[in-house]
Amino acid sequence: MPAHIGTFGVCPSHNPTHRQTPKEPIFLLQKKYWTNISTNQKNTYLCTVKSNEMFSKACEYGIRASIYIAQQSLLDRKVSLKDVAEAIESPSAYTSKILQRLSKSNIINSDKGPTGGFSMDKSELEKVKLNSIVYAIDGDTVYNGCGLGLKKCNADKPCPVHNQFKVIRDELKKMLENTTVKTLAMDYEKV
Repeated sequence: MPAHIGTFGVCPSHNPTHRQTPKEPIFLLQKKYWTNISTNQKNTYLCTVKSNEMFSKACEYGIRASIYIAQQSLLDRKVSLKDVAEAIESPSAYTSKILQRLSKSNIINSDKGPTGGFSMDKSELEKVKLNSIVYAIDGDTVYNGCGLGLKKCNADKPCPVHNQFKVIRDELKKMLENTTVKTLAMDYEKV
């Protein structure tokens, strides 16, 4: 069974739900300490560290809302705020703010009036990539942040997981840049 990518490393337990309370504080991840422990110990420790989510909750809702709106647009339907909020299981007021951001970024259309609602142009669905949604909601922090959340981590002064996290970030960026909302909308129906 292949190992899964844990919170900041490969978890040797192969259990995707593996979580433990760290036995040592995070400050022990100094270079001196880090170089004196085995790879297995590093991976076990890194899997136990609680991390922030990859995307903010708003970004997750933004992606789900865009997929839902794209699905409905493929069926020539406009959807209301209430429809979107129910479909993505998000509070209406929160969903409204997310949809405003997506609309201002020209990812979705917002039409007012009795025949209004949210939609996406069918001809544009193939052009809307996930990275545009992520950027509209979270900016570029997902591409630039440190894997351990350290503010002073960079290529010149890398944290212990900088190089491994860079590979993951680069793969994530490639996936976000190459995945269209239309593909997700069509694939989501199959789930």
